[in-house]
Amino acid sequence: MSPAQTDTIVAIATAAGRGGVGIVRLSGPRAAAIAERICGAALPPPRTAALRRFLGADGQTIDSGLVLHFPAPRSFTGEDVVELQGHGSPVALHLVVQSACVHGARPARPGEFSERAFLNDRIDLAQAEAIADLIDATSAEAARAAQRSLDGELSRRVQRIAEQLIELRMFVEGALDFSDEDVDWLADRSLATKLEAARAALDALLAQAARGRRLREGYTVALTGRPNVGKSTLLNRLAGAEVAIVTDIAGTTRDVLREDIVLVGALGSLPVTLVDTAGLREADDPIEREGIRRARRALEQAELALFLIDAREQVTEEDRRLLAALPDGLPRVVVHNKSDLAGRAARRADVGGAVELYLSAATGEGIDLLVDELQRRAGLQGGGEGLFSARGRHLDALRRTQAHLERAAAQLRERAMPELAAEELRLAQEALGEITGRFTSEDLLGRIFASFCIGK
Repeated sequence: MSPAQTDTIVAIATAAGRGGVGIVRLSGPRAAAIAERICGAALPPPRTAALRRFLGADGQTIDSGLVLHFPAPRSFTGEDVVELQGHGSPVALHLVVQSACVHGARPARPGEFSERAFLNDRIDLAQAEAIADLIDATSAEAARAAQRSLDGELSRRVQRIAEQLIELRMFVEGALDFSDEDVDWLADRSLATKLEAARAALDALLAQAARGRRLREGYTVALTGRPNVGKSTLLNRLAGAEVAIVTDIAGTTRDVLREDIVLVGALGSLPVTLVDTAGLREADDPIEREGIRRARRALEQAELALFLIDAREQVTEEDRRLLAALPDGLPRVVVHNKSDLAGRAARRADVGGAVELYLSAATGEGIDLLVDELQRRAGLQGGGEGLFSARGRHLDALRRTQAHLERAAAQLRERAMPELAAEELRLAQEALGEITGRFTSEDLLGRIFASFCIGK
């Protein structure tokens, strides 16, 4: 136990502001003794609620409410934990915290309760992050995904792959120990089969984690195309407010506009970051040129491009040139806007295997088709069933694991330097372990828990 964990910490565990109930939480070796000083009486039996008065530092009654005691190790943090549940008065709650500090506690740092739960092996790092994700969830789907991660779904998937990597490492390193024998252990076909199975499981986990990250952080969608095709009108329609200026003058949008929204459709709710970019064209105006430069940079960071075309026109050579200039690998959907002016009905079309939509941002006709398309591409099929929440750092760790496994596979195919294959497998296991905290630096822990709210 680190010196910091020998302290008893205290914090308000309910949200800021007034409410019917407010909770002050204590955790640490002196939690029970401090709570008895605050209550002026012995605590009730473990996990049994009892009515008590709460006394301030001066011995005067501050409030009255329920007290609950969770002795170590059967508590959230793995330490002695006491919860004082009183009225949701900010003044009264702060006086209770002040009284606890006078009797020997100290104010908790952001995320310190969850950090202690992690350090005491009550939860792993992915589960700890899922607590914050559940608190910050912006949709029912995101909340359910965070709960699945809190229940250990992501951790179990990671652990299964880690066990496959351990088995591979044992085989390869064992073969190195017997390299002076005539048998070429690394030529065993089962080794390649097991490695491919591990890579396939990792690829599947990475794909599902990417979908889970979108539920937490949002799906970044860039609106692009020639000037005056209705990008800003579409942004306003999806946002449900006039967040972008709309005129008939080409080049009105000079900068990148971002709007965070939640799209509600047939498949559920999806947080989306909409990026309205300047119309792409050759421009003499230095300000417009800078807007176009920023637009291209925004496209490089997007996960999907909605390429708008005026439905009254055929696809022009300029449209084809701009489509070809989109970043390699960036998925795109061609949107024929202003279908009402073109006298065309809203519809979804499959053109040469690519999806094209006909809609009117001005009237709203066909917007439901666009919302459904975005939700499908974000992975909400089945209402997001089975998804777990994931973070950018999880995806980074999975991609590094993937790269190490690719290099290990190449080394084993060549069988020139099996020691390098063994090292790549070791590095893959370490990268994977960062997700649950099996291999994690203290600096990373500090950054993760500092992003939590106080009291959690």
